[in-house]
Amino acid sequence: MTRSLLLLVLSTLACPALAWSQNTQDVLKQGEQVFNLRCATGYCHGARGTPAGAPRLAARGFDQLFISDTVSHGVPGTAMSAFDKILSPAELMAVVAYVASLNGIANSNLNVGQAPAQPPGPPLSPEAARGRDLFSDSFRGFRRCSTCHEFNGIGIPVATPIATVPADVQALRALATPQVATAAFGGETMPALIVRKGTRPVIFYDLTIPPPVLRTVDSGTVDFSEGSAWKHSSVIESYGDADLASILAFLREVVKH
Repeated sequence: MTRSLLLLVLSTLACPALAWSQNTQDVLKQGEQVFNLRCATGYCHGARGTPAGAPRLAARGFDQLFISDTVSHGVPGTAMSAFDKILSPAELMAVVAYVASLNGIANSNLNVGQAPAQPPGPPLSPEAARGRDLFSDSFRGFRRCSTCHEFNGIGIPVATPIATVPADVQALRALATPQVATAAFGGETMPALIVRKGTRPVIFYDLTIPPPVLRTVDSGTVDFSEGSAWKHSSVIESYGDADLASILAFLREVVKH
């Protein structure tokens, strides 16, 4: 092969990757512009996903499915509107990709709106499949399991991984949460899930209302005490007993395999 032909072949092979990179950067730039216009308004989200009137979006560990659902369908009962009827498909895709980039997702799936591929594994029973859908049901806003739990590739790992499946619905509602402490900070007390504490800056999730807010504060400005009045049942109250039974069936089938 001649040198000129070799260079032609190599440049041809590189073009798709280069085009993809350029396309991704264009989408992220558009997403930032739309975000700054529609979302970073001071009384909603801050620039680059910093906290303002609404919770912080950057570095929260959100996955792209969660971001897409929330941006598209909004959060009922809050000021977070559904943008699937407000933005064009291209603008919606760009905003989701931009917020995904703020959460460390470098290679966003630019096919927003397409059904995501299901995690590999044996097919689920009809009840377990219903439970999987309920686990991340976007119509429940942030009061859904996937807001705090990651399981089988779905959700956000705020809480520790699910290792033991509760025996029944009653046990799930009454689930003990000894890892939740009470934080005294800024003249307020709040239920807290501690990520790190010590002499360095303290990191904890504020569980006052869903979704949990990740706080990073100086160690001398916060005090923790064991126990909290926070109850697991308070954040799953949107689910009925039949819903929770299906979610438990999903958890059991995946753990079994």
